[in-house]
Amino acid sequence: MTDRVAGTDRAGAGGGGPGGRLGPGQGTALLLGAVLGPGVLALPHLAAAAAGPASIVAWAALLALSVPVALTFAALGGRFPDGGGVAAFAARAFGARTAAVTGWWFYFAVPVGVPAGALIGAEYVSSALGLGGGGTLAVTCGLLAAAFAANHAGLRFSGGLQLLLAVLLVALLVAAVAMALPAVRPGNFTPFAPHGPEGVARAAGVLFFAFVGWEAASHLSAEFADPRRHLPRATALTLAVVGVLYTGLAVTVIGVLGGRAAVSPVPLALLLEHGAGSLAGPVTAGAALLLSFGAINTYVAGGARLGAALARDGALPAWLAGGADPGRAGQGADSARVGQGADSARVGQGADSARVGQGADSARVGQGADSARVGRDAAPGRVPHRSLLLLAVLSGAVTAAVAGSGLGLDPLMRATSACLAAVTAVGVAAATRLLSGAWRRTAAVAMVLTLALLAACGPYLLVPLVLAAGALVAGRRRVRSSAAGRGPGWPGG
Repeated sequence: MTDRVAGTDRAGAGGGGPGGRLGPGQGTALLLGAVLGPGVLALPHLAAAAAGPASIVAWAALLALSVPVALTFAALGGRFPDGGGVAAFAARAFGARTAAVTGWWFYFAVPVGVPAGALIGAEYVSSALGLGGGGTLAVTCGLLAAAFAANHAGLRFSGGLQLLLAVLLVALLVAAVAMALPAVRPGNFTPFAPHGPEGVARAAGVLFFAFVGWEAASHLSAEFADPRRHLPRATALTLAVVGVLYTGLAVTVIGVLGGRAAVSPVPLALLLEHGAGSLAGPVTAGAALLLSFGAINTYVAGGARLGAALARDGALPAWLAGGADPGRAGQGADSARVGQGADSARVGQGADSARVGQGADSARVGQGADSARVGRDAAPGRVPHRSLLLLAVLSGAVTAAVAGSGLGLDPLMRATSACLAAVTAVGVAAATRLLSGAWRRTAAVAMVLTLALLAACGPYLLVPLVLAAGALVAGRRRVRSSAAGRGPGWPGG
């Protein structure tokens, strides 16, 4: 594939950043930490409930989507080492308003993805201890309170510890699949599609939660000794490992559990019973608790700093910038360095970043350069308390609403997935303008597939649409305030 950015020869851009020393092996480990998150502990159940055995088709479709998406972000990372992530690419390709909208999607995915991540860990604990619905809610609230209190005190998981948590998750998935695989029964795959094609689409909409994190390649690139050569290799290896893990998990959950996969919120515990017996519940509960707390803690940290950065750039009310590093003012790409994800969102992958996780940069990459990503967006020893407080209030409100309505985990995961799919769509759309040649064609394929996935989100698309409208309205008001001399507005674009 061509080594040029649209309109600019980047022959020398692929060099590693200062001190870049990662090779393909280490890079693969870090990218695995970005993509995998505790959301995968619950997603097989949600997908099976939506589509039955045909959920395997949704898993396969999202793995296919991951190929051009992952390669596109790897290409962006190779051409723009340490380029700042999706919001930075959005600003470069489409202007500051699009970057602000992307930042809103990241930021407001946090108070939806964080309760989702807490609920995942709580359901495994509740199942192991027989706590019931009240116990599940108590554990959920306890996890949230602990994560916000830790962040208020300035305590965050290090990049190395995040990488260890990713290793723990891989070990748990491998053990569950290996122990249960001999118990697969062909009869459990029939009827194959009890809910028809619509069920497969609904399964794909929620499963996207397990497939975010590829954009981590775009800001990991500076850590590679040779980004142009090593980053694509690491991405390909990560795709292979994720493909094997997710395929094995999807087939085993359906083939072993059958109808139970659609009704039990703790599918991995059921799989592990085939090898670990009565120890399966406590083991998976402990692992889920640790994984969920780690993802939530880091996702909240990144989200709070993202809010301060957005406020500093005029995309959110200026008072939210309290506690942010004044030396970082004016960087429109800040949101990309802090809030990718919504680990996002990846909480559950989990804001893992929100992918509650995955939501923050350190949670997604688990790298030693953590301070160069999230930590540097706040002065040493300082915490953006106002942004953190807003996230705590919103997370509490979402948790109360879910508890009061009995909606459960599914709508939280779907709403977060819709926001993250929108972010991915913006990222690959930006790539079609920033890359050229074969890479641009790859980005175009990724964009078409991502738009199809957005359609699968159904009514949950209202979440990113409402947030986009809010970001644009807020921006216009700030522009008017700036023109009247009352405050900052959007910088150009």
